[in-house]
Amino acid sequence: MTIKRKVMGALALAAAGALVLAGCTDRNAADGGDSGGGDGDITVAFVPKLQGIPYFEAMNTGGEAAAEELGFTWLYQGPTEADAAAQADIVRSFIQQGVDVLLVAPNDPDSMGPLLQEAQKAGIKVATTDTDAPDSVRELFVNQASVEGVGEALTDQLLEAMGGKGKYAIVSCGETAANLNAWIEVQKEYTASEYPDAEIVDIVYAGEDQAQATAMATDLMNAHPDLTGLVGECTSSAPGVAQAVQDAGKIGKVHTVGLGTPQSMAPYLENGSSAASVIWDVEALGYLSAWAGLQLANGEEIPEKVEAGPATEATFDASKKELLLGPPLIVTKDNAGDYDY
Repeated sequence: MTIKRKVMGALALAAAGALVLAGCTDRNAADGGDSGGGDGDITVAFVPKLQGIPYFEAMNTGGEAAAEELGFTWLYQGPTEADAAAQADIVRSFIQQGVDVLLVAPNDPDSMGPLLQEAQKAGIKVATTDTDAPDSVRELFVNQASVEGVGEALTDQLLEAMGGKGKYAIVSCGETAANLNAWIEVQKEYTASEYPDAEIVDIVYAGEDQAQATAMATDLMNAHPDLTGLVGECTSSAPGVAQAVQDAGKIGKVHTVGLGTPQSMAPYLENGSSAASVIWDVEALGYLSAWAGLQLANGEEIPEKVEAGPATEATFDASKKELLLGPPLIVTKDNAGDYDY
């Protein structure tokens, strides 16, 4: 099955204090569909870190495709800002609605833990996707790529552009985001072991705010005149750091890589302000997450090797309760046009 690659328009959001079903995007599935135990009475709800940005809208597109093919109801609602409290309100709303499965990409894994426990006590199957809450009661984590795979790919792509040496800084997003912090730890260790002539000089946090990432990257270049590299650790900071280099007229002098969606990075890849984007098939991640939610709802065992829609290389580690989409995707100016998000 090939998902039609498109970016959904930002959906109208209900106020956090009045999160009712009308504030969600209800994906009523068609009857029937592929194998996978589809049941139109099953409701799978996904709460992203932030609604309205290309990354999570692409995940939503993948989830919708799975719901239509496999025959279940898909709900999608996220906060308008990457705020843990606002996200928690949405999770509470879904618990009150009595959904069958709750998928969450937590802004703050620690504070989300008690809510996932509350959902489980209410008879809801709980899982994380995109970002884990490893110390929670989550029954499954749908991981986009291995921690080592992402961290090492970011480092290799940047240091290749930097000639294997020099000083670089990282503009991350949420300070409590488990996936971002795990990738950064790999970058630290991998840089020290594989690139002894390179050094990470600073790590800053811009939230999920592209303009803030641009401002912080500009400040970093001013504070470190000998800086030759920048990493944008999420889909808002990746174009943000590239924009800063473009604005400063330092293309070719300061190199950037990041975790940006293909279309957001395309102009920067084309003009050289970004060397590469390390990402994955985001729509496939959404499809796989929705598929996994259906398996949980039906009490199905997940096999070691999984083919679910466009997710054709997924593997399941039962000991970690982790479903891995596959290796990261390296996006360059040559293949960015292959993706519509």
